[in-house]
Amino acid sequence: MNITAITLAEAVGLLQNQEITSVELTEAVLDRITAVEPFIQAYLTLDRDGALRQAEQADRARQNGVAGPVCGIPLAVKDTFCTTSMPTTCGSKMLENFTAPYDATVVTRLKQAGAVLLGKLTMDEFAMGSTNENCAFKVPHNPWKLDCITGGSSGGSAAAVAADECFASLGSDTGGSIRQPASLCGVVGMKPTYGRVSRYGVVAFASSLDQVGPITKDVRDCAVLMNVISGHDPLDSTSMNEPVPDYTDTLADGLQGLTIGIPREYFRSELLDPDVERTVRQGVALLKEAGAEVIEVSLPHTEYCVAAFYLIAPAEASSNLARFDGVRYGYRDRDAESLLEMYTRSRSKGFGDEVKRRILIGTHALSAGYYDAYYRKASQVRTLIREDFSKIFARCDLIASPVTPTPAWKLGGKANDPLALYLSDILTISANLAGIPAMSVPCGFSSKGLPIGLQLQASHFNEAALLKAAFNLEQRAGVTGKKPVIV
Repeated sequence: MNITAITLAEAVGLLQNQEITSVELTEAVLDRITAVEPFIQAYLTLDRDGALRQAEQADRARQNGVAGPVCGIPLAVKDTFCTTSMPTTCGSKMLENFTAPYDATVVTRLKQAGAVLLGKLTMDEFAMGSTNENCAFKVPHNPWKLDCITGGSSGGSAAAVAADECFASLGSDTGGSIRQPASLCGVVGMKPTYGRVSRYGVVAFASSLDQVGPITKDVRDCAVLMNVISGHDPLDSTSMNEPVPDYTDTLADGLQGLTIGIPREYFRSELLDPDVERTVRQGVALLKEAGAEVIEVSLPHTEYCVAAFYLIAPAEASSNLARFDGVRYGYRDRDAESLLEMYTRSRSKGFGDEVKRRILIGTHALSAGYYDAYYRKASQVRTLIREDFSKIFARCDLIASPVTPTPAWKLGGKANDPLALYLSDILTISANLAGIPAMSVPCGFSSKGLPIGLQLQASHFNEAALLKAAFNLEQRAGVTGKKPVIV
């Protein structure tokens, strides 16, 4: 048996039954990383010695009867989460040598649950991008076809899971950055409700949109990790003090009595690749077979969501990234002869093109004379988008749609067309604007063998319904467990 190919839940079972130790499991994953990482390029930092030390501690904890829910399981996290044991670069030269003085809350919760932290995964610089080609250090490759993108900005997190370089990972989602790479790499990815999972210690891109979530091999693993990372955090002012159910309890329940809405705006023929439309509609049919009622609905303000998002997110990024000025931490140009020159040269050399582009857009949108015309208007449109979802969830329990308009495309295929890249997020960004939970679950493959995901969205704090529907789809679609051939 290829031990690295099993799911997180299966690995927990082997550890509980003493069929394998965490050290053996971790060594197997490290061997897998050695074999495939030259092709995948998912890790920015790999802490081999630290991982083996953690594995030894996990084995002792299990022997002493104090094992957490993911005790001894090798996991990895996107390089936007602060960690004391490894650098936190955010895929940027600006933070190339930065090591945080504290752990992000989600990292702390993984450690408390006994996880073995392997390393930090590549990402678009400061989470700005849809392909993971904006990273300053390396570009990951899609395990299903190595000359294709992984999606972004959590592309390294999705690629590592798909390539069995870890049993699961954490990503962040500002406009689809978990769901889109999960779909393109054939794994499960969830963006929880805004406030469900702590953002403390997560380097901010757009604070009202960012959310942390799991990327896993199957839906059960997603539920297990949601149990670990969810819950109120007093260190995060946006964290909601809402009760957290055991997400694994209702996975196998049927879908009788559940109503799923199909938004007509998400299924326009001119928007979708034919393979995507065919495969997602087949997935919807499987949900209907499982007992759900399927009805057509409308999200009338969908056409404005890209414009609203790409004003609100850059505006917040402009504010958040002002702290990277070469003074307190991060890259500093040592040759500058004045304070203003030091600011200018440090930011010019430390930030990549996409980050500079979004800072400029955001600063302009917030500037005097333009604030009302751009940022305020975008915020008003955001309210209308939220109201669209509220009206639908008065009639439906869930919404089903594609995740991306196309399967993964070739590396460099849209690198010089920022507008085309922004439009690739059209089906995911509305969930962030509304703050609702959403996830991607594999439902099939394109005619070229590339994975395609189906997106499910639910009302606030209704992640349990998402997971239940995704689990039912997964059982019927029969695509989970299929593996790409890398070497």
